[in-house]
Amino acid sequence: MSPSRKRQRTEVESSSTNGTNGRANGTEDSFTPIQQLDINQDPDRVLFAYWVPNVSGGLVVSKIAQKTSWDLASNVRYARTAEEYGFEYALTQVRFTASYGADNQHESVSFSQALLHSTERLKLIAAILPGVWNPTIAAKQIASIDNYSNGRIAVNMVSGWNKSEFTAVGQWWLEHAERYRRTNEFIRALKGIWTADDKGFSFAGDFYQFHDYKLAPKPLQKPHPEIFQGGNSDDARHNGAEVSDWYFMNGNDLDGFREQIADVKARARKFGREDKVRFGVNGFVIIRDTEEEAIRVLKEIQGKADVEAVEAFRGAVQQAGASTANKKGMWANSSLEDLVQYNDGFKTKLIGTKEQITDRILLLKSLGVDLVLTAHLHYEEDIERFGREVLPLVRKLEAEGRGKDAEDEIRRTGHVYQKVVS
Repeated sequence: MSPSRKRQRTEVESSSTNGTNGRANGTEDSFTPIQQLDINQDPDRVLFAYWVPNVSGGLVVSKIAQKTSWDLASNVRYARTAEEYGFEYALTQVRFTASYGADNQHESVSFSQALLHSTERLKLIAAILPGVWNPTIAAKQIASIDNYSNGRIAVNMVSGWNKSEFTAVGQWWLEHAERYRRTNEFIRALKGIWTADDKGFSFAGDFYQFHDYKLAPKPLQKPHPEIFQGGNSDDARHNGAEVSDWYFMNGNDLDGFREQIADVKARARKFGREDKVRFGVNGFVIIRDTEEEAIRVLKEIQGKADVEAVEAFRGAVQQAGASTANKKGMWANSSLEDLVQYNDGFKTKLIGTKEQITDRILLLKSLGVDLVLTAHLHYEEDIERFGREVLPLVRKLEAEGRGKDAEDEIRRTGHVYQKVVS
């Protein structure tokens, strides 16, 4: 155990003993988060998260050898490493059935809870699937976890793209617009339950109805745990603008990111929420000493793709997008090579040397991205390498004023972006 980890654990134990977390001894003191690492003190910094490999098969649908495991013990190591190097978040995946290379799946909320027990600062984002979950139960579940994790749980609302998964667990498969409308109700219900006064909260929607539901204890986080939600369709953008705290984007090109961010902000402005929606982007990271080495790894991942699984995944997700009113879905323009990484992570171009990847992250920040969600080939090595080589360099250049002017960042690093196009 490092000296810093030992010191931080002692601080946590002493605060729990003396009751400074408020609710533990029955008081109503406000929650004070554990102090973050010195590297993460700038409130305007870009944040970092990683995909938790709580399903088998890793984060690429490829037969390439991977040093990534989906069991709890391995994931505890990954989480502690990420926390030690300054990652702020980790996102667990929601899967209920074997599909597209993921033969085994740990449930997202319970797995998040297990990782929270093994970490001290890292915040876990648990994926939730409306239809499978009921908002009253989810609100209670997340509020409880929030209390005994010292305010370190968030939720990612997944409207659903896999029809076979819904039918396998006995749920109706709704059309695209209806799935997102159900998610909208789910989020509004969560917020209402979490923020209601002692009289409780009632909800009368098309998908959810309940009366005077009283939740106690309430979550520690105020006004409530953060709510993430992603997508590219009009329905997804509407939800991001109206009810979500965070809007996740798949990998894209610069124009695509600019268009999405501008559109969601314009929609949010109509709800008086332009400054309340933050943006995250998915990116698959390959760090090597040279760009050529990194691109060779990318080509090997794609060249060893599990073509049958990728084609099946493409059929499922592009059907979901094609069912939207304007035929514009999250994976509408994704090639087979893109879909070897579930969320178009190769398109984000975090592939190259540590300097190139750092420049790309600062360019994303200058476009309005607040959080970079990373995925890796070898979790046993790559989280540590990213934390050791890239994250400190990002913080150093942020302190020097980088990442604020989009046109300046494009002039500086546009050639890097072009070089990494596969």
